[in-house]
Amino acid sequence: MAESVYPYDIKKKSLNDCVISLAGNPNVGKSSVFNELTGMRQHTGNWPGKTVDLAQGYTSHNGRNFVLVDLPGTYSLMAHSAEEEVARDFITSNDSEATIVVCDATSLERNLNLVLQIMTFTDRVIVCVNLLDEAKKKKIAIDLPKLQSLLGVPVIGTSAVKKQGLDDLMSQVEKVVDGTVTANPYMMSALRQLAEQPDELVPAILDRASVIAKEVVTYQNKNYDQFDRKLDTLLTQKTTGIPIMILLLMLTFWFTIEGANTPSDMLASLFNAIGNQLYAFAESIGMPVFLKELLLDGVYKVVTTVISVMLPPMAIFFPIFTLLEDFGYLPRVAFNLDKFFQKAGACGKQALTMCMGFGCNAAGVVGTRIIDSPRERLIATITNNFVPCNGRFPILIAVITMFFAGSAVSVIGSVTSAVVLTGVILLGVLSTFWVSQLLSKTVLKGIPSSFTLELPPYRKPQIGKVIVRSVFDRTLFVLWRAVVVSIPAGVIIWIMANIQYHDQTLLQTMTQVVDPFAKLMGLDGTILLAFILGLPANEIVIPIMIMGYMATSTITDYHSLSEFKRLLIDNGWTWLTALNVLLFTLYHWPCSTTLMTIYKETKSAKWTFMSFIVPTLMGIGITMLTTLIAHVFHLV
Repeated sequence: MAESVYPYDIKKKSLNDCVISLAGNPNVGKSSVFNELTGMRQHTGNWPGKTVDLAQGYTSHNGRNFVLVDLPGTYSLMAHSAEEEVARDFITSNDSEATIVVCDATSLERNLNLVLQIMTFTDRVIVCVNLLDEAKKKKIAIDLPKLQSLLGVPVIGTSAVKKQGLDDLMSQVEKVVDGTVTANPYMMSALRQLAEQPDELVPAILDRASVIAKEVVTYQNKNYDQFDRKLDTLLTQKTTGIPIMILLLMLTFWFTIEGANTPSDMLASLFNAIGNQLYAFAESIGMPVFLKELLLDGVYKVVTTVISVMLPPMAIFFPIFTLLEDFGYLPRVAFNLDKFFQKAGACGKQALTMCMGFGCNAAGVVGTRIIDSPRERLIATITNNFVPCNGRFPILIAVITMFFAGSAVSVIGSVTSAVVLTGVILLGVLSTFWVSQLLSKTVLKGIPSSFTLELPPYRKPQIGKVIVRSVFDRTLFVLWRAVVVSIPAGVIIWIMANIQYHDQTLLQTMTQVVDPFAKLMGLDGTILLAFILGLPANEIVIPIMIMGYMATSTITDYHSLSEFKRLLIDNGWTWLTALNVLLFTLYHWPCSTTLMTIYKETKSAKWTFMSFIVPTLMGIGITMLTTLIAHVFHLV
């Protein structure tokens, strides 16, 4: 086999470990096969020179150790994208000793296209026909022995989520690696002859995949996908698709708002009690006052505020988001929004990265890797901040509840909050379209690329695994990152609130400096400074704001929304102030974590600055405009 263009660092446990590639189309259950075989014994690394992550996992069979490398899901190996190039290079490298190609039993013909392409590169192939349980429900029968005969390579049927067939799969892998099972030379010869004629390769492979599928697949129920088609008619139709999408978004926010309040209060009380114990302990050991206040009033209060504010809503939002993803709904969202992004000169896949941004904008930026065009990837990166992340939800929810929705205690209050919040989110989505179009016609000119958007079959979500995956892969990952950046923020904020300059603290001095400009935006110096100091994590904006208004030397929490509202009104807040806070929360710079992620992904200070300045200028401009209109028409 040829040497890999970008040598990948294989994490072997011993020199005798066998390295196996795991390939397949998206949505074929490849991750389920990988996870069931490897369990938690996994490691993720980056392909050198590419923004593509490969997961490695470890499994054993008959006393023999294997390293499974989970390649990106691809429809072909024609190297039209970084993912396809990485998959092809690894399969053809000296590292890979065999390749498992995972197929969807309910859509075999489409999957055979990739199988045949891979067989033009290597004869060490094992075909894993997965999701046999779903095929059985739809009364789709597959003649696996005949498929094996026609392909000339081992074929094993599996239902990975039910742990069926995986032992047989690894037995065949072992035999292929040892050479006791080899590919049919006649089949391999025919495929290699096709490969010598690249212009005819793709149509020839598609024809052969179609012929083989007709030979081995039997549809006992001709209307096996009738439910999916009916549901798609509802979820992707022009008149119903968008309204249902908005309704689901609103319901997600309502569940998040309604469910997060009590756990958040409980966590805040718990951390407060722990903080009191830590104070007592610090005094008992004679800790210097300066160090005690820096660590407890500074670092501890900032970090625990971030956790108590972020953890409950994320623990609700991410599982709901992942359930919709598991069910197969998110590709329908991309389908519904594709035409809008195309009109904006961007890529329809941006809809998926935009959805990721609701949880965390940094995650949304990383998600732009699925966009092949570098130009369109930059557009998606720069505009991802227009959908508010989980860290901005507390600001939006608190302000909406206090000034526009009444009490959050009642169901009506929480529903009203969810409706208004959905309106704010839709404004962010519309801004994404508008700015994407502006960028595509100016600094990032180009023709929108086309792409294949698969609408996978609907599947019953695996609720237990979804919860575990969303908690460990998303919630705790994002939370840990927020905690890391909030630690130095706690130190800086405490220092600013405690160091005196001309008979007032640095925090008060800076508040007075920015106040005139903030007034032009319909805000005040305390609000604007809170946003500036909240750069490391948006979750600390409200606590800093309270600290500024109460002139305290430490991060301060509020005991109820009514108390908080009274504090704001006493400090000059009106409905216009509240509106401008909502707008500036939607339109302002990304947090430091997202900016670092943008720089890492783009490797460009220019585009990182663009990602910072575009939403910020919009935020300054729109708040100044609303303030001007309100005063011209004497609305305040």
